Amino acid sequence: MKGHNHYLYPLKCYYMTKPIEGFSKLTKEEKLDWITTNYTDDPEAVKKVLKRYWNPDRSVQRLHDEFIENTLTNYYLPYGIAPNFLINGRLYAIPMAIEESSVVAAASKAAKFWLNRGGFKSSVSSTEKIGQVHFIYRGNPKKLESFFKEIKPKLHSDAEPLTKNMQRRGGGITGIELRKKTDALANYYQLHCTFETVDAMGANFINSCLEQFATTLTEGAKKFSDFSSEEKNLEVVMSILSNYVPNCLVRAEVNCPIEQLNGGDAISSEVFAHKMVQAVKIANASPHRAVTHNKGIMNGVDAVVLATGNDFRAVEAGVHAYAAKDGKYTSLTHAKIEDGNFKFWIELPLAIGTIGGLTSLHPLAKLSLDILGNPSAEKLMQIIAVAGLAQNFAAVRSLVTTGIQEGHMKMHLLNILNQLGATRAEKNTLIEHFKKNVATHSAVVGAFEKLRKG
Repeated sequence: MKGHNHYLYPLKCYYMTKPIEGFSKLTKEEKLDWITTNYTDDPEAVKKVLKRYWNPDRSVQRLHDEFIENTLTNYYLPYGIAPNFLINGRLYAIPMAIEESSVVAAASKAAKFWLNRGGFKSSVSSTEKIGQVHFIYRGNPKKLESFFKEIKPKLHSDAEPLTKNMQRRGGGITGIELRKKTDALANYYQLHCTFETVDAMGANFINSCLEQFATTLTEGAKKFSDFSSEEKNLEVVMSILSNYVPNCLVRAEVNCPIEQLNGGDAISSEVFAHKMVQAVKIANASPHRAVTHNKGIMNGVDAVVLATGNDFRAVEAGVHAYAAKDGKYTSLTHAKIEDGNFKFWIELPLAIGTIGGLTSLHPLAKLSLDILGNPSAEKLMQIIAVAGLAQNFAAVRSLVTTGIQEGHMKMHLLNILNQLGATRAEKNTLIEHFKKNVATHSAVVGAFEKLRKG
């Protein structure tokens, strides 16, 4: 353990600890005492680390403590800005929250590249979100269809107390369908429901409506005269929104004449355009490449989703499902050469919001939206899609020209030097050194050791 902060490692034997009852009822200090005493080797040192990240403003810290349960401290991520994004004729500086080196730099570089080539164009084709009531029905399918036709108006009317505020904002329930899924699972049916939630992500609204549908469905079945006694007891298994939103789509694109597509000194514009198209085709042909290709896109997408207080896990799940919608996992971006122009675009399903949830509570989420001009949900969808497209353009451009490591490792240089315990003077010296030299991990370690030896 020499050379490491040993107190960050849980060295105590786990068999020494005992289950705890009522942990959530303990005060914050009591929680700290329990976790550090039972799971760490140096409780006082660990407590100092955890408290170091408490916000000095007590009201802000209290707010953060109440976001989740059993809060001990805050987990910080860097919050940066990628400037110079020209989107539909408007200039944006995009907030990004992410820990990975080179993401903000790559996005900024791509934004600058396209700034004088017409910028990014983006549009939203639809904003339909989905929720489902999953139920088991053991009976005659035709009877169920008749029952659904009879109960459908009541499904809408019983949900009116939940929908009236959303309807005032232009949203609400847009459709309820009965779907037979018995080919996939015996006796399995769905109420497949669609919603418009305007500027809210709408998860709570959708789930509340679905639970009301489930109640109306089960109570109505008990009273439906054509059902047998067994059919009257249809079984609702669960009611929940879906994070797969293939009809909540945004598109972002860039294009320019090939002669304006500068790939760098070592490659012509024509060769660069061709290699970019080939790289995207490879991502479509190989799922192994497609996963990494799309991960780079999500570097940009997730960073903006996080910075604006949205749910990046839901976005990730939906986006990757969309990448496999045709039965094979493929690239989310597309590229082609047409009539002497290079065209590069992305299409993403994004269910996000600009009101409600953390977007209204987290101070930095509110700041992010303010920096972006307090966009509507549709505008934010466009900004997020552009960030993903820019990230992918920058990554693929590096891959087909200089290689990914040259730029990435220079951005990663400070992380390596911090791990090595370099002083500020040593960092400055080595940063200058690697402006002219390739910054591989072994090269950085070697240069650092040589500098230390004098």
